Amino acid sequence: MKKKQVTAAILAALLLAAALAGCAQTGGAAATPTAAPVLNLNVCVGSEPGTIDPQLNATVDGATLINHAFEGLMRLDADGDIVPAQAAGYTVDDSGTVYTFTLRDDIKWSDGQPVTASDFVYAWRRLMDPTTGAGYSYILEMVKNADEILAGDMTSDQLGITAPDDRTVEITLSAPCPYFLEICAFPNTYPVREDVIEKNGDQWTFEDYVCNGPYVLTDWSHNSYMLYSKNPEYYNAEAVGPETIKFYLMDDSAAMLTAYRSGELSFIDQVPAGEIPTLKKDGELTVKGVMGVYFSCLNDASKPFDDPKVRKAFSLAVDRNYLVDNVTAGGEIPASALVPDGLSDVAAGEDFRSVGGAYIDTSAQSYEANCEEAKKLLAEAGYPDGEGFPAVEYLYVNDDVSDKIAQALQYMWQDELGVTVTLSARDWSGFMDDVLGGSYQMAGLAWLADFNDPISFLDMWTTGNGNNIARYSNAHYDELITRARDSEDRADRIGNMHLAEDALMADMAMIPLYFNTDPYMIDPGLAGFYTSPLGYKYFMYVTEAS
Repeated sequence: MKKKQVTAAILAALLLAAALAGCAQTGGAAATPTAAPVLNLNVCVGSEPGTIDPQLNATVDGATLINHAFEGLMRLDADGDIVPAQAAGYTVDDSGTVYTFTLRDDIKWSDGQPVTASDFVYAWRRLMDPTTGAGYSYILEMVKNADEILAGDMTSDQLGITAPDDRTVEITLSAPCPYFLEICAFPNTYPVREDVIEKNGDQWTFEDYVCNGPYVLTDWSHNSYMLYSKNPEYYNAEAVGPETIKFYLMDDSAAMLTAYRSGELSFIDQVPAGEIPTLKKDGELTVKGVMGVYFSCLNDASKPFDDPKVRKAFSLAVDRNYLVDNVTAGGEIPASALVPDGLSDVAAGEDFRSVGGAYIDTSAQSYEANCEEAKKLLAEAGYPDGEGFPAVEYLYVNDDVSDKIAQALQYMWQDELGVTVTLSARDWSGFMDDVLGGSYQMAGLAWLADFNDPISFLDMWTTGNGNNIARYSNAHYDELITRARDSEDRADRIGNMHLAEDALMADMAMIPLYFNTDPYMIDPGLAGFYTSPLGYKYFMYVTEAS
C-alpha cells in the first residue's frame, strides 16, 4: 500500500482535550464517584485524503482513517495477531479452500441497522467490479472466479462469496492461501451499505458515511480536519477510549512539530528532516520497524526508461548510504532489492530478504565502481556521458523529506551520468492523478506491505495490475507470480517468488532506494496506542496513562 507522503493545507485552530472530574466529599460521608475522564484526542497522520471509500483506498493514512470508522470480518490486534472482529468465529474445510464466517449477533451500522452477511458480499463484489475502478481489485485473486472476473470473462456477481443467511458469509478460494485471514482484515474488504451507495453514488463518503466501526465521522472541514466521534452502535463501544479523535489534515512538518510541542497535537508522524537526529537523541522520536520500501518508479512503457540499461544506470548512480545517513536519517536501510526485511521465507524464522540476498551492492566502498558501471550501461544504451539523453522530470509529493530526497537524486544523476533532471512537486491528489494516469517519467513513493507475505510487493508488477504504475510487462514474470499464487506447496510458492524478484530486478523495473522505518511522536502521557508493520495507526483504545 502506498505510503502517502502528503502535502498540506492550513494549521487550523486546534481544540484542547477537556477532562471531567467529580469532587470528593470530606467528613464521614461517602465520596462522590469520580466521573471517567473524557479524552478528546488531536492527531495528524497526513493531509486531505484522496478517498475514505474502503474499496477505493490505496494509501496508508487513508487506511488509518478507514480503520477507525469500519471493521472487517477479522482485525489486527495490538499484539499483531489476526483475530475475529465482525465475525464471531470461522471454520475452514479440509481442503483449505472454503471459509465459513459466522457473524456476531450484536453488530450494527452507525444508523442502527444490523450488519448482515449480504453487506460483505456486496463490498467484495464491488471491489472486483471493473466499473468501481478499484486499484486493489487484485487483492482478492485467491477467491474463486476472481481471475476470470479480472480478465473480463465473468462478472463480479460470480465471485466465490455468498451469504447463505444473514449471519453467515461463505468464501470459496481457488486454492489454499496462507494469508487469507489477513485479507479479511484488510481495509479494502470492509463491508459497505449497498443502499447508501446506490442513493448517493460516488459522493456517499461526503453525504451519508454510514459505517460499522468504533467511530463515526461527524465533521469534515476539508483540508483542515476530520472529527471522528464514538459510535454508540459499535458492539465494543465500552472499550473504545477517546470520546473524539480529531485528525488534522496537514503536511507542513515544521508546523506539526510546533503544534506537538505546544500540546495542541498529541501525535504526529512527520517531522522536519533536519530535526530527526536531535529528536532521536533526546528520545522524543519513536522509530518503529515497518515492512516497506521507498523507490523511484520509472515509466517503463515510454522512452527513455523503456530500456533496462537506462534503468540500471540510474539505479547504480544512486548513493543510497548518503540518502539514509544524511537525508532521511530515520534509521532506514539502503535497499539492495525490492522486497524488504521482515517477510517470512519457507522455514520458520527465515527471512525472505536474507534468503534472497542482494541484487544491488549498497556498501559505501562500492559506490565508485557502481557509478563507473552506470556510465558504461548508459553508453551502451546510446548515451555516452549523457550525450543525447533527453531531459527527464522527477515527480514527487511536496513534503520536506521527499523534497530533500528529490534534490539529492537530481544531483547524483546529473553529476554522475551527465543527464538533465528537473524536479516537479505536487500535492498528493495531483501526484496520484499523474502517476496513475501514466503522465510521468520518474516518481518517488513508498510501498508498504498489505500483509506478511512477499507477494504483497511482487504481484503489483504483473501486466495490467491496477497498482502497476511502472507499466512494467514481462510474460515470464507474470507466469512466475501466477505459479506462486496458485501453488499449494509453500516451498514451491516461495521459490517462484524468489525467481520473480530475480526477473524484476534483472529488468530494474523500478529503483529501490531504502527500506522504510515508521517514525512518530506521541504524548508520553497516553497509553494504548499501537501501530502495525503495515504502517497503520490505531488510536481507538488510547487512554490517559495512569
